[in-house]
Amino acid sequence: MAMAVNMGAQCLCSFGTGPAPLKVTSQTKVLEEGKPAATVQDAQPMSNVGPFGMCTTLSNPQVASATAAALGVLTPQPCVPVTTGMWIQPNTKVLIDGKPILTQDCKLMCSYAGQITIMSPGQTKVMT
Repeated sequence: MAMAVNMGAQCLCSFGTGPAPLKVTSQTKVLEEGKPAATVQDAQPMSNVGPFGMCTTLSNPQVASATAAALGVLTPQPCVPVTTGMWIQPNTKVLIDGKPILTQDCKLMCSYAGQITIMSPGQTKVMT
């Protein structure tokens, strides 16, 4: 069983240097501990998933360019996610308005080869 995720959950990118809070915009009717429950559609860069501090992958063109300018010394740049699609491995048994809920074991891919995971689900009571 996995914990359900809600507004304020903490996400982390495998190439970012810090966490970012999840913002739920896919629905507002179902609440967990007084906050909107997340669905797999809460995956849009900046509107749902914010920046993760600094990006450390050369797959990011800004990091690659800055690193080349620094003669090969890795030079992190702002970590602005470029998500691809929706969260994967959703719990398809629990739906909100026909959309699978987001659980702590879901993953979201970034175009720059990063994997975004849920560090903290934002609530402590709802299991799926």
